[in-house]
Amino acid sequence: MEEILNRASKVAEEAEVFMVSSEETPVEFETNRLKHIQSKQSTNVALRIVKNGRIGYATTTRVDDIENLIANAVATAEFGTTAHFTLPSLTSYPNIEVFDPDVEKVTQERMAELGQGMIDALTKHTPELICEAAVTRIIAYVSIINSRGGQARYRQSAFTTAIEGQLIRDTDMLFVGEHWSSCHPLLEPGDIIRAVLQQLEWAREQASVPTRSLPVIFTPHGIASAFAGPIIAAFNGKTVLEGASPIAKKLGKGVFDKRLSLRDDPTIDYRPGSSPCDAEAVPSEATPLITEGTVSSFYYDLQTAALAKTRSTGNGHRSQGGQPSPLPSALVVTPGDATFDDMLHDIKEGLVVEQLMGATQGNILGGDFSGNVLLGYKVEGGQIVGRVKDTMVAGNVYELLKQVAAIGSDARWVGSFLNTPSIYCPSVSVASK
Repeated sequence: MEEILNRASKVAEEAEVFMVSSEETPVEFETNRLKHIQSKQSTNVALRIVKNGRIGYATTTRVDDIENLIANAVATAEFGTTAHFTLPSLTSYPNIEVFDPDVEKVTQERMAELGQGMIDALTKHTPELICEAAVTRIIAYVSIINSRGGQARYRQSAFTTAIEGQLIRDTDMLFVGEHWSSCHPLLEPGDIIRAVLQQLEWAREQASVPTRSLPVIFTPHGIASAFAGPIIAAFNGKTVLEGASPIAKKLGKGVFDKRLSLRDDPTIDYRPGSSPCDAEAVPSEATPLITEGTVSSFYYDLQTAALAKTRSTGNGHRSQGGQPSPLPSALVVTPGDATFDDMLHDIKEGLVVEQLMGATQGNILGGDFSGNVLLGYKVEGGQIVGRVKDTMVAGNVYELLKQVAAIGSDARWVGSFLNTPSIYCPSVSVASK
């Protein structure tokens, strides 16, 4: 990396080298049986330069291919975007724990046992269930250095367990599932199994809902599939800068219910979305986005922050080897004080949404969503009475979150990017065949 930086610095005003080396071991199951076990090692190097005021960028998987890497970066700089940012100099980083050496010690055999154990537990309950599962461990080494002396290096572990089940009876198809992730090894899948068994129990009977506005409880998975897309787009500093975000001019104003608070927080120990710095070597920090209903900040990378005449919030992330762009690290919704049962008991007739399908096909920037209920349950008299079919829900994030009935105390992680409790909305448009 130092050689790449030294040589790139001779042909450009500024240079930055970003390298990730990782070893990924997925153990995958299909149709209730082990499909394959493999281990994949990879190294990716990205070079970003500023030459004649413009950004050049190139990537390679060959660390010895320095000449071509620099030549490609120089070639792209001729047509690159004007650089408005300054790379960070040497600084200190928060001490955030994101590596657990015990992840490396989990054998492939143990991972296979975990996956098969989840499947066996579910098929014992429902023999007709067809399951797919995956148990994955990842060890990654991240290094960043730049020509202004900035540098960061850290090691990260990630362990994920996931299972999905499909139950087909005549023309009826039921989908259930759960997944968990951590920087620790997840060797006790009991909570995942219990969550899916609860889904199967609630879906045992079928029920129908009327076509009209109904009270709806969105579970954490339901929030991820309905609300996350519009919220992520609205608070993106680039979207705000372009004037495309509906909250671009509402900084400091109350847009949401006062009970709602949201932050982006990559400083939580042992979470896969955490890190001591972003992909531009900017120190990580918790960024409040909504504070008691008020829009309090947006998230930025270096370039977008410079254009907006503000500072980076440490949200410069790289997707699939691309250039940094503003993306959230780990969104956290502050839990409320209502239990899930409290919210259920308040509903005479309504819906619980566990998973929507196709909700992001609407006007995301406007906050609209509309999707089929892939997994959801009817509520009658404060009780779940069965699973709904052929049902759609639609709404606008800003309208629904302006006045909520309750925010749950049942906060949990959905994958690595979102921690949220259930949210109870008093009136949502529901359509059913």
